[in-house]
Order: sequence, then structure tokens, then C-alpha cells
Amino acid sequence: MGVARQPVRVLVVNAGSSSLKLSLLGPDDEVLATGTGSGASAADFARSVGPVDAVGHRVVHGGSVYSAPVVVDAAVRRQLDELTSLAPLHQPAALHGIDTVSAALPGVPAVACFDTAFHTTMPAEASTYALPLAWRERYGLRRYGFHGLAHAWAAHRAPELVGVAPDALRTVICHLGSGASCCAVLEGRSVDTTMGFTPLEGLVMATRSGTVDPGLILWLLQQTTLGVAEVEDGLESRSGLAGLTGGDGDARSIVAAAAGGDAVAVAALDVWTHRLVQSIAAMATSAGGLDLLVFSGGVGEHQPSLRAAACARLAWLGVELDEAANAAATGDAVISPAGSALAVAVVTAREDRQIAGEVRALLGGSPTIPPS
Repeated sequence: MGVARQPVRVLVVNAGSSSLKLSLLGPDDEVLATGTGSGASAADFARSVGPVDAVGHRVVHGGSVYSAPVVVDAAVRRQLDELTSLAPLHQPAALHGIDTVSAALPGVPAVACFDTAFHTTMPAEASTYALPLAWRERYGLRRYGFHGLAHAWAAHRAPELVGVAPDALRTVICHLGSGASCCAVLEGRSVDTTMGFTPLEGLVMATRSGTVDPGLILWLLQQTTLGVAEVEDGLESRSGLAGLTGGDGDARSIVAAAAGGDAVAVAALDVWTHRLVQSIAAMATSAGGLDLLVFSGGVGEHQPSLRAAACARLAWLGVELDEAANAAATGDAVISPAGSALAVAVVTAREDRQIAGEVRALLGGSPTIPPS
């Protein structure tokens, strides 16, 4: 049997609930072209960038079916569509991206790479909800976890920065953006995460509530005039930092307002930080300790004051920052003092490289994670 040809130019299609990021990566994962926009833009971009050997699509939910990347054919496409109810904001966008780009590039293999796949290594005690067995079996109720592509990249990249092999570290990764989650990584594998059956569980996010008492949701539905659609919209689009401040939930403006003494912004960031540090400690427990703390995502990478606030509340765990390094960090950086027993790092989220690496591994036999 012949050796599969290594995909040289990989088009990465990263479709979010309200955004689309496109990038073409060359043979050494250099970025040859980038774009943003809509499904139509994806098709135009795909046709305009020259030869494409393979396309990697970020798909938020693989359910219990997919624990690794897969080439999309008609059967896979149907199964992904059947998972839409588990990620109603994200799955349709990913499917639209698959359809439009595949139509623009007929014959070019399309590979689905899953945000849930990295978390399929979670042990049963971390992935199981204490719900009736009949419900769990009939409806597939479990903790899936999300942001897996970003967490997988950081789980590889951060140990490189501190010069220690991943399998020798107990790591907590904080992927902090408009959506946010923490992940416990032991020996390079996810063993716990803060998001669950849906991306609503866990941390306070830009517009999502994070974890709330399920009894509160029942009370709203039973005791008020709010309907299911209104409650869903409130939890997904009008909660989190947006709900706490009455604004749009943009961390940049809230940090600026808090620095200027705005009491509402200060209180909102206190709530955000409280849930974050609580979750970091929980993830450290799941990992059996903490050797490496990682900040990633738009907020995690670009808000040094929020990193400092979180680390200050984790001093009891041995977390400390080099203040100058934290303030100056751009791109990948170690921000803990030299010689510190517990390292703290900032890692640029590179879902594009993670996806390209998974595509190459599936189609061409290269390592799953590309060299940095």
C-alpha cells in the first residue's frame, strides 16, 4: 500500500456562533492568507487562495460518536447534523462552512476536527452527571467539555515554553475569551474541564451565565411569565459580564472602566475573578496538583491586570507572577519568576495550527501536533 501524500497547504475554517475565521497554512504551518466573514466569504476565500490540499473544519460538537478527526462524507455530514441540538448556536455554522467550502473545492478532502474530542479522555467520575440512569442512557447526558482544540494546543505549547515534557506536568489551562473554560491536564491529557453538556456550564463569560443553580432555572419557568426561549436567550446572550454591567460584556471596556473607578465594573470583575480562581483550584484538584498555570484566549492573552488579579488570589497554591513579565507579555511568554516551582505562562490560542496538525496526521501520517 502506498504512503499517503502529506497535505502541504491546509485551509482552516473556524466557524463560531457569530464569526468566521479563515486561514491558509503552508507546509511549515506559516500563515499564507487569512480572512473573516460569512459562509459566502469562505467560498470566495477558498477559491482565491490558490492550491488547497485539504480543509480542516472546527466542529464544536462530536457527541459520543467522534473522539478524533474524521473525513467528512455524506454519512458523517448526517451525523453531525443530528448533533445540532447539543450545540444549536455553533453546529449549524460549522455545517454551513463544510457545505460551502466543499462546494467551492470539489474533490479536496474536508476534515472535521472536534472541540469535544480532547476531553474524551476525562475519567467517568469527571464526565458523569448524577442524573437518573435512564435519562443518561436515553439522551446521552454527560459532560462533554468544549474549547478542546484550543486546550490541546496550549497543552502542547506551554510545556515547551517552560522546558518540561507535558507528561511530567500537572497543568491547568484557562482559555478566556467571550466564551471561557478551564481544563485540567495530566500527562498531556484532559482529565476535567469546566464546560459540560453544553458551553453554558462553568465560568462567567462575556454574555453567558456560566454555572447557575438549576433550581433557579426551574423557578423562573414555573413562577414567572418567562418562557423557555426567553430564558435561553437570557442565559446565552444577556448574562455573564453583560448581565453584570448592563453592557455588551466586552472585557476590554470593563477593565478600562474598572481602572477608572467604576464601581459596577469593579464588582463585575470581582465576580468573574471569583469564579475563575474557584475553578482553577478545582481543576488543580482534578489534576492532582499544579505545576503549570496557563492563560490563553483573547482575554487571557491581552488583559494582564486580570491575570494578576487571579494569580494574587491563588498565592496560597504557590502561584506568583513576575510583574514586569506579566505586564510586558505579548505572544507566548513565561510570566512567573525565574526558578519558581510553579510556572505561569501565556499562550497564544492557535486553533488553526492544532486543526492543521490534526488534518496532516489523519491524511498524511505526520505527528498530531506540529513542531513549533
